[in-house]
Amino acid sequence: MLAELVCFESQCRARYGITEVLYNCPRCGGLLEAGYSGWERDAGALKKLWRERRLNNAPLDQSGVWRYRECIPFLDSYDRVVSLREGNTPLLDAPRAAAYGGLDRLLFKHQGFNPSGSFKDNGMTCGVAQALRLGMTRVACVSTGNTSASMAAYASAAGLQPIIFIPHGNISYGKLAQALEYGARTLQVEANFDQILALVRALAERLGIYLLNSINPFRIEGQKTIMVELMDQRDWNPPDWIVLPGGNLGNTSAFGKALREMLEMGLIPRSPRLAVVQAEGSAPFYDLAHSADQSALRPVTKPETLATAIRIGDPISWPKALHEVRSSGGVVEKVSEQEIADAKAQIGLCGIGCEPASAATLAGIRKLTAAGVIRRGDDVVAVLTGNLLKDPDYIYRYHTGELTAPGGDKIQPTYGNHPLVVPNDPDRIAALLA
Repeated sequence: MLAELVCFESQCRARYGITEVLYNCPRCGGLLEAGYSGWERDAGALKKLWRERRLNNAPLDQSGVWRYRECIPFLDSYDRVVSLREGNTPLLDAPRAAAYGGLDRLLFKHQGFNPSGSFKDNGMTCGVAQALRLGMTRVACVSTGNTSASMAAYASAAGLQPIIFIPHGNISYGKLAQALEYGARTLQVEANFDQILALVRALAERLGIYLLNSINPFRIEGQKTIMVELMDQRDWNPPDWIVLPGGNLGNTSAFGKALREMLEMGLIPRSPRLAVVQAEGSAPFYDLAHSADQSALRPVTKPETLATAIRIGDPISWPKALHEVRSSGGVVEKVSEQEIADAKAQIGLCGIGCEPASAATLAGIRKLTAAGVIRRGDDVVAVLTGNLLKDPDYIYRYHTGELTAPGGDKIQPTYGNHPLVVPNDPDRIAALLA
C-alpha cells in the first residue's frame, strides 16, 4: 500500500510525501487529500474482519475509527494512535421526526455519542496520530466549539499541548468549558472564524505548530469512517440520501470521499445522494451551488446563525464539497433560524437530543420533501453532528420564548415546553395534572 498527499485540483494532481507538513498544494494552492494505491479489494474478507473486530478488546478494534483502518492506511505504524473509543455511534429510528420531515421513515446517525460529544473525534484521532508521527509537540485549531473540545481532549491524551483560537464572545460555553477542562491554552481573538483561520495558519508555519482544522487532510480521513461504520451498521445497504449540516464542509468532503472509495473497493453497490443543509445567515455554499458560475465561492463576510457549529462564512473545503455533491447527484439547501429551532424541538420529542446545527438536517429534509426533491418513501439517514449539551442555553431560551435570531427577530416557541411554577399544594398540583 502506497500512501501519498495528492492535490485535489484535477488540472494539477501533484503528489507529495505522506509525512510532509502541508495543507495546500505548493504548486497550485489547491487542497490536499490522502491518496492510496494498492487497496485491499476482497470486500467480503474486509466485512468479515471488521465484524470480528467488534468482539476484540484491543483498543484499536474497540475504536469505531481504527477498526476500519484498512480504509485509512496512511500510518506506517499504529503505535502512536491515541484512542478514546471514538466512533461506535448509533443509528436511531425517529418516527416523529420522520413525520415532521414528510418521510415514512428517518434514521439519525448520532455523532453526539462520541467521547467529546461530536463528530470531530472521528477526525481528531487521526490528526493527532499524524502529529505524533511527525514529532510535533504543539497542535492548534480555530474553532467555534466542537473542534476545540475534541482537539483539546485528544491532544492532552497524547501528551501534546493544545492551543485554541476562538472568536471572542461567539462560542457556546458548553463547548468552551470542555476545552478549558482538557487543559487547552485558549486565546479569544476579536475577529470572526475565517479571519482567525488566516491568522493561525501564518502562526502555525512561523512557530512550527501543527494545524488540526479540517484543512488538515488526516482529519478528513478519520471522518470518512462515519460513512464506513454507517454502511456496516446497515449491512452494506446504502440509503437513498445522506443529509448533513454544512459549515466548513469537512464532513461533506469526507463523506463523499468515503463513498467513492467504498465503491472502488466493492464494499457498496451504489452511492447515496448527499444533501447539505446550511443556515440562511451562513450559506455561501448554498449560494455557490445555486449559482450559474461555480468556479469560485463568494464568502459571507459576517456569517450569522445561532447554530454556532455551522457559523462559517468562508468554508475552506468548498472545492472538495462541491465535487462530492455533484458526484453523488446531491443538493444543497438552506433553512431559517425558526426552521432550525422547530426541527430541533421535534428531534427532542423523539427522545433524541442534539446541538442546533444538527437540527438543520431535519429542517432541510422538511423543505426538500415539500419541494419533491426527496420523496416520502425514500430511505434517508440524517447525521446529527453534536450532543444536546453542547448548547443548553439555546434549548432553554427556545422553550421559554426567549430565543432571538441574530437579526433581532424573536424565534417563536412553536413546540415550546415552558416549565411551570406551582405552589406547594397537592390539591392544586393534582388539579393541574388531571
